[in-house]
Amino acid sequence: MIKVGIVGGTGYTGVELLRLLANHPEVSLDVITSRSEAGMAVSELFPNLRGHVDLKFSEPDPEVLARCDVVFFATPHTVAMALVPELIKRGTRVIDLSADFRLKDVEVWEQWYNTEHTCSELFEQAVYGLPEINREQIKPAQLVAVPGCYPTATELGFLPLLEAGLIDPKHLIADAKTGVSGAGRKAAIPMLMAETSGSFKAYGVSGHRHLPEIREILSAHCGEDVDLTFIPHLAPMVRGIHATLYGRLNKQADLQALFESRYQHEPFVDVMPAGSMPETRSVQGANVCRIAVHQPQGSDTVVVLSVIDNLVKGASGQAIQNMNIMFGFEETLGIDVIATMP
Repeated sequence: MIKVGIVGGTGYTGVELLRLLANHPEVSLDVITSRSEAGMAVSELFPNLRGHVDLKFSEPDPEVLARCDVVFFATPHTVAMALVPELIKRGTRVIDLSADFRLKDVEVWEQWYNTEHTCSELFEQAVYGLPEINREQIKPAQLVAVPGCYPTATELGFLPLLEAGLIDPKHLIADAKTGVSGAGRKAAIPMLMAETSGSFKAYGVSGHRHLPEIREILSAHCGEDVDLTFIPHLAPMVRGIHATLYGRLNKQADLQALFESRYQHEPFVDVMPAGSMPETRSVQGANVCRIAVHQPQGSDTVVVLSVIDNLVKGASGQAIQNMNIMFGFEETLGIDVIATMP
């Protein structure tokens, strides 16, 4: 049994961590922090956790957090960097769901996040927490940076093609859509139901913060810099990401067999039968990425359809998957959950 702390328990990723960890047989939830809700019972804010989580929110205290075996940061960017160095010094393992440690180039990070990084010396120590490529590095890691939601769906879709050298890395397109929960739990007019229902729009066309993360990972796995056009969209749904990915084939291959072989031993990647069209509802609440690969009209264009729940495989579920790997548990423990339909 390991002791777990969560910093930032009132957002969507925080409550997803609580929902999944509450039933994890090897976890003791010891502390959950929130500056704004300190003293409030968790079940008062999130009644779905009544009878499952008997904790109150508290102020983040490094002394208390350091007593945990692992601390999750479910916080906006720049929050983790203020506390992580102290926890690392004390030997506590950290899993950060924010973007604070996802990149390896501090100048690129500061350019995209418009602020100075206060502990960039930890960049090299941080392990990028995509188990499908970094499982062995995750096992001994003290600091894991959980991938973003768009990067998870996009990278898993492109990786088999780039690793096999089947597509031109200079002509990649990711056309991705997300639900409104991707913007976080906050009062913002553009995220109101009256504003999003029945509507659909692109955003971040000039550049999205997940773009350098995707480029860095894909480039590392094909041995050269990729040129990626990434356009995110806001869809009128609560959860889910659907990424439609386009590449230009430079040679012919059995694409279905390639994807099935690449992910045959991955518990949370489901390569669907040829001709399938994965739906976001098929992954709602589950820690799984469903993928289908197509070659329309036998042309030189390959189309990959990749769907995830942005709050689970795109955030909290993947964070727990990392925790399981780090502590030697069965990788699926506590997160082998069937998606909810309808």
